[in-house]
Amino acid sequence: MSILIFLLVSYVLLSFSLRPLFVKAGVPSWKALVPGLNFVEWSTIVGQPRWWAILLLIPIVNIFIYAGLAVDMVRSFKCYKFWHSALAVIYAPLMFFLVDRDKDASYDGPVVPKERDYKIQLKAARNSKDLVALNKLSRSPFHKTGGREWIESVVFAVFAAAFIRMFLIEAYMIPTPSMEGSLLVGDYLFVSKAHYGIRPPMTVLQIPLLHNRIPIADRESYLRSPSLPYWRLPSITPIKRNDPVVFNYPDGDSVYITKERTYSYHDMQRVPNFNAERSGITLTTRPVDKKDHYIKRCVGVPGDTLEIKDRQVYINGKPGENPENLLFTYSVASPNGNINKVKLQEWGVNMNEIAAGASQLSLSSKQVEQVKSLGEGIEVNLMESTSPFPNYYFPHDEKNFPGWTADNFGPIYIPKAGVTIPISTSNIAMYHRIIEVFENHDLEIKGNEIFIDGAAATSYTFDMNYFWMMGDNRHNSEDSRVWGFVPEDHIVGKPLFIWMSTVNGSLSNGIRWDRLFTSALR
Repeated sequence: MSILIFLLVSYVLLSFSLRPLFVKAGVPSWKALVPGLNFVEWSTIVGQPRWWAILLLIPIVNIFIYAGLAVDMVRSFKCYKFWHSALAVIYAPLMFFLVDRDKDASYDGPVVPKERDYKIQLKAARNSKDLVALNKLSRSPFHKTGGREWIESVVFAVFAAAFIRMFLIEAYMIPTPSMEGSLLVGDYLFVSKAHYGIRPPMTVLQIPLLHNRIPIADRESYLRSPSLPYWRLPSITPIKRNDPVVFNYPDGDSVYITKERTYSYHDMQRVPNFNAERSGITLTTRPVDKKDHYIKRCVGVPGDTLEIKDRQVYINGKPGENPENLLFTYSVASPNGNINKVKLQEWGVNMNEIAAGASQLSLSSKQVEQVKSLGEGIEVNLMESTSPFPNYYFPHDEKNFPGWTADNFGPIYIPKAGVTIPISTSNIAMYHRIIEVFENHDLEIKGNEIFIDGAAATSYTFDMNYFWMMGDNRHNSEDSRVWGFVPEDHIVGKPLFIWMSTVNGSLSNGIRWDRLFTSALR
């Protein structure tokens, strides 16, 4: 609500700050107060066609159009310094107010055609090597020093890169083996933020090109307030089962950050005898769009009923489609204790596990047969998944959901927006976080009764769609089986292709040339 008030107040201030400038440009002041018409007249004052204002209705494009109009407005009033343009972009109402107060800032006519003519003359003088003309043009208000051109180029490059990263395409690196078999540690991906619908940033004040942490300084790279409400542009394609998806870690709103990795509050609460103060780490809270990025495979979509039986995922009672290189953990034993590491690397086995001296390897069914072929007496046995801590698996309620493991899990219903389900103390653990955290309701459990926003409730209607994400390395993946559903407002984008791939995540180990510019949709 606070950001909406800020935007409304800013628009009112913008309209009133335009009034005196309109008058100086010979335009009736009342036109500055009429929504839509003020932008049409503004376009005319700076020398753009009147239809230019229509571009302000196009999401994302309007950011550039508005910034351009603001800069051209102050320059039309003889304000050519770098700080004039910068302040016009940062907060136009303030800059327009200063222009009105500046006695030297009179309207000099539309700046756009004047600058266009200047560039044409400059190009002609350079081509003809006319030193007299070049000397004359160097005294033009449109002339820029080499230093200013360099600064403006850097600022524009950062702005453009931040814009592309924020709205269209972002690069990501695979840091963990949870998707191995399909995506490897050290794969660098380009991810489209448009396919599943562009999600404008909710966090307004942030350092460009940083996600949530400042290197070296080791602190968050943004301010939580002000913030914008969640909304999303229409998608190019819906999320389908078995799509790899990048999303914000749904359990990442409260995290402990260590040098090794980031742990959620709930991760650490499940660790026996954990004490944050004794460990010397503090809790950091994050908004939705600043939670860590994860990539997993979407196994279940809204409205599905999902169950895992003996490692096989079932969707709505039928076996789900398995990724081609689905991995499970196997114990590997050789009679002489030696295994051909060259062959293992050739077959794509995770060599980090080998380097650590592991006798347990993540293998696909094809790799199992390949390892067995290394010699007589080699034993390769499937490992059963176990829970490292009590209540480790979602929904962390052994009393009502006993015996759930990575291999045998469910059934669960994946919430769909608008669907109503019965709730009780026997199943509320499944949907508690959805109701209280993701959909922002007050939830209390008193005895055998559930209260939502102060009223007794025996049913609940979901506001959002939710998804079920799992890694392809099924025994080595923290995914929805651990932290539950992924809300639609956490969806970031769709992986497109691998643009770089380093062996085991280190350039010193070499580059996987055969993976460069290959599809990430495996």
